[in-house]
Amino acid sequence: MDNREIISDNRPSRDRRLLVSSRSRARSAAADEPAVDETRAEIWVKCLGCKEIAFRKEVERNLNVCPKCGYHLRLTVEQRLAITVDRGSWRELFAALAIGDPLEFADSRPYPERLQAARRSSGRNDAVVTGIAKIEGRRAALAIMDFNFMGGSMGVVVGEKLARLIDHALTRRLPVIAFSSSGGARMQEGTLSLMQMAKVSAALARLRDARIAYLSVLCDPTTGGVAASFASLGDLNIAEPGAVIGFAGRRVIQQTTNQQLPEGFQTAEFLLRHGMLDAIVPRPRMRATLAQLMSMLAARRPHVGRAAKR
Repeated sequence: MDNREIISDNRPSRDRRLLVSSRSRARSAAADEPAVDETRAEIWVKCLGCKEIAFRKEVERNLNVCPKCGYHLRLTVEQRLAITVDRGSWRELFAALAIGDPLEFADSRPYPERLQAARRSSGRNDAVVTGIAKIEGRRAALAIMDFNFMGGSMGVVVGEKLARLIDHALTRRLPVIAFSSSGGARMQEGTLSLMQMAKVSAALARLRDARIAYLSVLCDPTTGGVAASFASLGDLNIAEPGAVIGFAGRRVIQQTTNQQLPEGFQTAEFLLRHGMLDAIVPRPRMRATLAQLMSMLAARRPHVGRAAKR
């Protein structure tokens, strides 16, 4: 069975046992490495928050949250699905969409080579996965960005898949939930990638006019053109603890403004204090929170009978 089809049960207690690991792909990619080093890497994981070493399985059972300091490690798309949607409910959409090399871009490597390497390592065509699923029994349209695919960068395919998903949800009156994790627009596609900001924003405007909920979940990191467009346009914008969120990098801003930035700048907690986020939700509570928010926002739908009488 494809890892992308392995998803979690409704019961929160099973989340920890059904967390999907992408380690099998990593093993095949590193087949030439010494067996001892591979085994050591498989057993241990170093927390980027407290810098402590922990058993990988213990961290995975804890939903990839450090059991010592609570730092939220990044998730793969498969892991995100495993802890978010109801078991057996996921159906992927628009998986075949792909792009070539419209600008014939080349830096240290030609763009087609970079794309091919990213597709081989991830098993998907681009940096976002879209589909329909249930969260605690409630149907929703989901978009999950893959930071492991060229830094989760947004190109033509990402924008097209998001726009198609939103239109698909619009015709079926389904709420849309987007999990963002991206370095921004993809430079290898130039202006074409920047145009996706307007395309997806226009699709979200149609969704809002129809009074259908859009929930944006900002994960670590969410930056650049993604943070400046659909990631910040949710009816509710929520984030995972400690997520880095912003447009430009800290060093770029300091050099441009010639000012010293405050401690914790561009973290989810800093943005929440300054009114840029609606809530920070720890990963173990994310699924229940999303289900509750969908239930609350569903009340915005106009009553068909009353509208017809008017």
